[in-house]
Amino acid sequence: MSTGEPATGSGDVLWLREEPPRPPRRSTPLTLERIIDAAIAELDAHGAERLTMRKLAERLEVTSTALYWHVSTKRDLLDLALDHAVGEAPLPAPDLDPRSGLRAVLLGWRAAMLAHPWLPGLLGRPLLGPNVLARTEFIQAMLVRSGLSGVDLASATRLLANFVIGAAMADATWRQFDDPAVFAKARAHILGLGERYPTLSTSGFTDGEWSDDELFGLGLDRVLDQLLSAS
Repeated sequence: MSTGEPATGSGDVLWLREEPPRPPRRSTPLTLERIIDAAIAELDAHGAERLTMRKLAERLEVTSTALYWHVSTKRDLLDLALDHAVGEAPLPAPDLDPRSGLRAVLLGWRAAMLAHPWLPGLLGRPLLGPNVLARTEFIQAMLVRSGLSGVDLASATRLLANFVIGAAMADATWRQFDDPAVFAKARAHILGLGERYPTLSTSGFTDGEWSDDELFGLGLDRVLDQLLSAS
């Protein structure tokens, strides 16, 4: 998703920028942790497009100058909020068997994305924060333990990440409507085009018989079965 600002080089990426740390300001309760928590609350309430540094400063009851001492740009703020939200997905115990470990971390990752509807749309940003990398490290470690290496490891990692991200983006988009009438109209629309889409209109896919959570879990099981049986 675009954050409303044009992409630039590595200097635009918080995690790749080399900057000396700023000393903490004296006599102020404002911390980076408070800023990130407030940013996530603002994002949950209003979304990424409506987030501004001015609104965030108002929520924190500080001046914009105080805010900019800790966070240089809105881009940096979004990167920090994204990584913090991903950190809500628990890291499973490293001694789990690979299939159980992978299933647990990917279910948690999706849940974290759906808990914050703005998050999937920001995943076009470089995912280099410590929480994202820790979970990617866990995924790769489980895949290595299952016997994958080289290009098979790289492609499996990307497949799992893209599966979770894509599913979360689709589910988050539909959940924005939160209106049974919308789903009923969508189903009626497809059924009305039954001659054009005979399989889609009769497969039950549009009936709402299965929840998003059920479909994701079943799909994830199929992906893991195929990946791990081939290793």
